[in-house]
Amino acid sequence: MQGVFRLTKMLKISNTVFIPDQEISISAIRAQGAGGQNVNKVSSAVHLRFDIRASSLPDFYKERLRQHSDKRISRDGVIIIKAQNHRSREKNLADALERLKKLVREAGLVRKKRRPTKPGKAARQRRMDAKTRRGNTKKLRRKVCPE
Repeated sequence: MQGVFRLTKMLKISNTVFIPDQEISISAIRAQGAGGQNVNKVSSAVHLRFDIRASSLPDFYKERLRQHSDKRISRDGVIIIKAQNHRSREKNLADALERLKKLVREAGLVRKKRRPTKPGKAARQRRMDAKTRRGNTKKLRRKVCPE
């Protein structure tokens, strides 16, 4: 690890759910790719690790995160986020924390279960009337044949 540093506050997920800074491990690493001297000298990328099982998150969130199929969640239940989009470490840290917050929030969302519905009798009748009108319009476009 290049350098490990700590956060100074709790990460707020919702009004009732927080992640203490002790549960988030952040290390500074060198960013990959082009960037000239800055990339070769400065450890501006951030590597964030968050252990789901050892966290103080409510059990509901833990279970939903473990079931979530995301490449950032390892088999051991550790969320690993690498942020290197920005030139400064502070912006990359903010980006990594925002992505962690978004991932946990998405896991907490409970989607409304879809109930299959059928079209009503009036809707079916309107559909059939529209089809008949369309057919009549096309019939009127045909060539007139003498009888």
